[in-house]
This record gives sequence, C-alpha cells and structure tokens, in this order.
Amino acid sequence: MTRSVLVTGASRGIGRAVATVFAEAGDHVAVHYSSRREEAERTLAALPGQGHALIGGDISTPDGAKPVVDTAIGALGGVDVLVNNAAVNLAQPVAETSYEQWQRIWRQTVDVNLIGTANVSFLVARNMIDRGVPGRIVNIGSRGAYRGEPDHVAYGATKAGAQSLAQSLAVALAPYGIGVAAVAPGFVATERVAERVTDAVQAQSPFGRVAEPHEIAAAVRYLASPEAIWSSGTVLDVNGASHLR
Repeated sequence: MTRSVLVTGASRGIGRAVATVFAEAGDHVAVHYSSRREEAERTLAALPGQGHALIGGDISTPDGAKPVVDTAIGALGGVDVLVNNAAVNLAQPVAETSYEQWQRIWRQTVDVNLIGTANVSFLVARNMIDRGVPGRIVNIGSRGAYRGEPDHVAYGATKAGAQSLAQSLAVALAPYGIGVAAVAPGFVATERVAERVTDAVQAQSPFGRVAEPHEIAAAVRYLASPEAIWSSGTVLDVNGASHLR
C-alpha cells in the first residue's frame, strides 16, 4: 500500500536518506527544507517514482509549522507517516561561549528541535486522527541524549526531549492506532558533521567507523512499518555499539 510521508529537514544527510528509502518502497514523499532549497531540489529530483512534493518553511514558530503541514497534506492528500528530522546542532562550549550566545543558541535549538517537532507532530497527528489513519511518527533523536554532548549542550538536551516526546505521544495516540517511536543515532557520515569525524570518533564503535545515512533510514523505515506497531514507544539505538545502556 502506498503511503504519504512527510520528512522534515530532508535536503541532505539523514533526511535525504530517509526520503529515499520511503520513495524506493513506492511511497509518496514530501521533502521539507528550511533554507537549503537547491539541495532539497536535488533530493526531490533523485527520488524514484512519482507523486513527490517539495515543501519549504520554517518549523521553529507555530505560524511557520502549520503551513508546512498544511502544504504537505494538500500535496499528498494527507500524511500517513511523519519523520521529524529537522534540527539544528550549534556548538556552545561553556568556557568559550558568551552569555548572549548561550541564550541565542538555546532559544534557536529549542524552537526547532523540540517545539518545532512537537508542533509538526501535533498537526500531523490530528490529520491522522481526523482521517482515521493508523499512521506512524518517528523522531530522529541522538545518542547524545544519553551519552552527553558537552560542546553541544542544547542539542543533546533537545534530542532527549524529542525522544521523550515520542514516548509520550506513543501512549497518547495508541487508542487511535497511531504508532510513535524514535531512533537515537551516534555519529553519522553526513555533511554537517564531516569535520568532526576523526579517527578517535570512529574508534568509539567496535566496528571502527561511523554510520552511513542509509543505515539510520533503514531503522526509521522499520519503525514506520505496519509490522512495527508493537515497537511503539521504542527509542531504538542505532550507534554501532558505541554507547550501550
């Protein structure tokens, strides 16, 4: 069965891989971007199949999140699967960051990674409920929610929040047949963190490398599948045994 899938932050990296894996399965995908339109257009152009859409917009405000979801619903006829991947990850080492920078980074990170994710999830969930669809929501979290992010404090905290949000929504939406879960990747070979993937970082995993985006996408695809409904509420570690809990 063909499903309609909204992937936020799908212009590159994990988001692009997630959009691709759903399109390969025959689904219709809304590729969302905030500022990287050209990269999002490349993602869209490379997707197999037809019926995909490009959705631009800033989810960091309530007035920005709603048109993103409304446009996706209009383009796809509804949303059956939501993947919350849009995020910012800004460095803020305590000893080197001014108080003004500290405040700005916290506000920007919370607005996108946590409140934006919550607002998009709410709007999509209501669409699923109104349509009587046994939909799926998958949040992209992070290993840093458990292991700690000393130089990216707001990022680690908001990813912990996104994982907790998924678990709360899993309980709230189960009566409607909607499954909600999260994945918690470690380092992934994406453009955003390329300069941080050192030999020491690769050695954190006993496999001696970091993940490829398609490996995270495969986990997302499973959690969004009809067969994974009993995994609702799960936070799936996808970190190559680099952090065990």
